Amino acid sequence: MCEEKKVGIIGLGAYLPEKVLTNKDLEKMVDTTDEWITTRTGIKERRIAKPDEATSDMATEAAKRALKAACLKPTDIDLIIVATITPDMFFPATACLVQEKLKARTVASFDISVACSGFIYGLAIADQFIKSGAYKYALVIGAEKLSSITDWSDRSTCVLFGDGAGAAVLAPVEKGGILSVYLGANGSEGDLLKLPAGGSRIPPTKKTIDDRLHFVKMNGSELFKHAVKIMADAALEVTRPLGLKAEDINLVIPHQANIRILEAVGRRMGLSKDKIYLNIDRYGNMSAASSAVALVDAVKEGRIKKGDKILLDAFGAGLTWGAIVIEW
Repeated sequence: MCEEKKVGIIGLGAYLPEKVLTNKDLEKMVDTTDEWITTRTGIKERRIAKPDEATSDMATEAAKRALKAACLKPTDIDLIIVATITPDMFFPATACLVQEKLKARTVASFDISVACSGFIYGLAIADQFIKSGAYKYALVIGAEKLSSITDWSDRSTCVLFGDGAGAAVLAPVEKGGILSVYLGANGSEGDLLKLPAGGSRIPPTKKTIDDRLHFVKMNGSELFKHAVKIMADAALEVTRPLGLKAEDINLVIPHQANIRILEAVGRRMGLSKDKIYLNIDRYGNMSAASSAVALVDAVKEGRIKKGDKILLDAFGAGLTWGAIVIEW
């Protein structure tokens, strides 16, 4: 019997816009305070893209850095996946725009829309394509310009979101790599987090614009309850086939949604705080980009060493969720 091909990450890169929007800045925009935001979310600041800086621009910069880290050229890539809920436009796919900006070959390029779970879904898809032998090198990007769909007059949501992009190059590896993947969704709870208008259900009109239906709408309290249980359960499901316990995981990188959610997930999993990676204070919630950027930062900061087992765990609109165990 042939041994299953191992697939791992051989290059990482991230891009964050220059503009920093602090909680103090938000105090001047809506009725809120730095203390209120910090206590309830753990966020101190977030990055905001320039008006002429689109999701594909940020995705391309992150991709270039990941390719450089992998010692590859854009023409080496066989597959491009962009996870985003803020595409440049409905079509063509943002991945196709990234392909053109990179001057990559005419390889398969497509977007996936699973919100905050997007980067993990992208890794899972690329993993299968490479394991099957269809492709050798895959570029997976999580990129968002959430500032473009944020209602800056809604203090319950505008304090949460930021812009950015992270990218990973996947390829066959000799040892380690992706060990286990667990994905899930529950469409019956889709109304908890959505952007109501702009699609075929509610096409754009002057009324939808006046009613501010082209911005994120969220039921925060209900989402909190679902997120804690689902992320903890996903971590158990993805580690169970490997026979791993909490103490066997060197670092957990959860989706950077809300500090209270992340702390509650850690307690539910029985994890010590030093095993949970956080950068939410610097960037806020970047949806599909959050897990990717957090992984890049954790590696840069020396939190991940060769041979470590890391767990990425995310939850987002859909509802969707995903977890993945990688041996570095």
